[in-house]
Amino acid sequence: MPDRSKYTSVLLIDDDIDDRMIFGEVLKELAPDINYHEAINGEDALTKLGRDFTPDLIFLDLNMPRINGKQFLAEIRQIDHLKHIPVIIYTTSSHDSDKKETRQLGASYFLTKPNSLHELTHTLSRILQQQLF
Repeated sequence: MPDRSKYTSVLLIDDDIDDRMIFGEVLKELAPDINYHEAINGEDALTKLGRDFTPDLIFLDLNMPRINGKQFLAEIRQIDHLKHIPVIIYTTSSHDSDKKETRQLGASYFLTKPNSLHELTHTLSRILQQQLF
């Protein structure tokens, strides 16, 4: 069973509505007590984070309009009250260059989007149990 005491709120930043819906459904099934929030890109997320909202964990897509994932990550690592938040890259990319660059920008973990609901459920469960990073 996931440790819900550490994570009370999660933010997913992803421009794909289907990915947000599936992620949200799996997260709610695994941990119904976690407050789940969404943003459609980095700009939207920065606006939401500017309203006294600080999630315990951020899942971040890389390829988005306006402010992409790398730009967002670089930005929040410069903001005192946000720079401590673990950020998990959640993207279709599996390129080593993306993994290296996001690690240098301060990402906690790099997760290529799973191909199945089962795989997503398993991976999110492990993350919530703090077994991946």
